[in-house]
Amino acid sequence: MALLLSIPGGIRTLDWILLLLLPAACLQAGNSAGSNRERPFGVNQPAQLSGVQGGSIEIPFSFYFPWELAKDPQMRILWKWKHFHGDFIYISSLGFIHEHFKDRLILNWTQPQTSGVLRILDLKEKDQTVYFCRVHLITRGGTESWQSIDGTNLTITHEETSTTIQSPSIVTSAVTTVGLEDTEGQRNPSLVNLGGTVGVVVGTAVLITPVCVLMVVLCWKQRPAD
Repeated sequence: MALLLSIPGGIRTLDWILLLLLPAACLQAGNSAGSNRERPFGVNQPAQLSGVQGGSIEIPFSFYFPWELAKDPQMRILWKWKHFHGDFIYISSLGFIHEHFKDRLILNWTQPQTSGVLRILDLKEKDQTVYFCRVHLITRGGTESWQSIDGTNLTITHEETSTTIQSPSIVTSAVTTVGLEDTEGQRNPSLVNLGGTVGVVVGTAVLITPVCVLMVVLCWKQRPAD
């Protein structure tokens, strides 16, 4: 059981501690709520994208805001690269395209849409960097302009050379063919032996036949006359 100390006036020490901690707790809660509050305007982009050199890539984007637009909001989409304060590479209202991206940038977006896609064609190794979308428009209260804070980090990879691998059936067929060729080049030992035996028999018959004929003739001549 906890011991509670008392001080003059009937207020316990624990009560004093709670009273002292309450303002600090309220202040901390207020700061936490303020830090977690989402911004009322911003630009959404993917944090990471990867493309193959010589190919193309699409960077999707969307934006939001709380203001009421003017009758003619004159929306503009601008793109920067390398860092937050980098050079502009695209300005929709002027038709401006950075020299490095000449004939390689296409913006799929029309006013008053709040989303679109930036397409980069014929990717080059130097295209590997960070890209930031910036929005400019006119509201009933004035001109507003903002952009993505982190942007999209684009990585360029090299296309790997594909290697042709024969299917198992083709490989098996080739091996089988080679085996047949090797077999045809070598005679079966049993066939060789049989051929040798036949040759000896035929040769012996050729030699014996004249001798037999000669013996028959001699015997015929030596018979006594009747």
